[in-house]
Amino acid sequence: MAFRAALRPLTEADGFRDDLGLGCAPIGNLYSAVGDDDAAATVQAALAHGIRFFDTAPNYGAGESERKLGAALAGVDRDTVTLATKVGRMIVDADGTEVPVGASGAGLVSDVGYDAVWRCVEGSLKRLRTDRIDLLHLHDPEDVDAALSGAMRAMIELRDQGVVRALGVGMVRTEPLTRFAIEAPVDVIMEAGRLTLLDRTALDDLLPAAAARGIGVIAAGVYNSGILADPRGAAYFDYHPAAPATLATALRLEESCLAAGVNLADAAVRYAFRHDVEGVVVGARTPSEVTAFAASASARIPAALWSDLDRIAAA
Repeated sequence: MAFRAALRPLTEADGFRDDLGLGCAPIGNLYSAVGDDDAAATVQAALAHGIRFFDTAPNYGAGESERKLGAALAGVDRDTVTLATKVGRMIVDADGTEVPVGASGAGLVSDVGYDAVWRCVEGSLKRLRTDRIDLLHLHDPEDVDAALSGAMRAMIELRDQGVVRALGVGMVRTEPLTRFAIEAPVDVIMEAGRLTLLDRTALDDLLPAAAARGIGVIAAGVYNSGILADPRGAAYFDYHPAAPATLATALRLEESCLAAGVNLADAAVRYAFRHDVEGVVVGARTPSEVTAFAASASARIPAALWSDLDRIAAA
């Protein structure tokens, strides 16, 4: 399991980890503010652990995640990192006016039109301080037909022109994501939270559709927004407080892990690697969180524990 050539840095540095990426939503002030220096320290921690794939989006902090990531990587050889970002949302000020190109803002509006993609990419390039994007995702489009006829057409042109190396679609919902895998000329898809210890719906149709067409799969949201990292202290599922039944299942999963001498967070990260994915992207806001998930990605999980966790999830 490893990122395909289009998702790997042009120059692979020593110690490069080819199956793990840093999700940069947290440094975009997800849940709480993260200062520029703290964001830079988190990015540097990822580099120190061999992580060279960075996933961001205009959506994360209305441009702040991209801006902070670009600043943190300013002194790093561009060819040694992979930058993934997204289109489908336009950044606006508090009054709803679209911000100047490359600026951050106060909110976002959905726009999957052809022209919007070009404007969105221009802003991302400025915030990221780069002249190219390695992987461009269409981000959670609500109207699949409009996205296929508008945004996807522009994305293909960007790839043809060399501004973008690879195309993808990143979504939480598996049904429309499966449709993109079947109908769009994408290189990869990124599912968020649908290939986890708690939610395995990506296994039903999405992964088979991607495999049949040679499309790579990136697994994100492996903690389901926190509940699989710390069900007692961060009982969030898909960015909302977890339902009682979901929390009860997560606690049973944790109890089974503890009985086997394994951390639930380790099992949550390792679970995605049991399937046909190219890599796993995990969000972090601090260097210690980066260190933790990097260790989780290499954790050894007893086969008997997997059987028990599968049984709990099925129940």
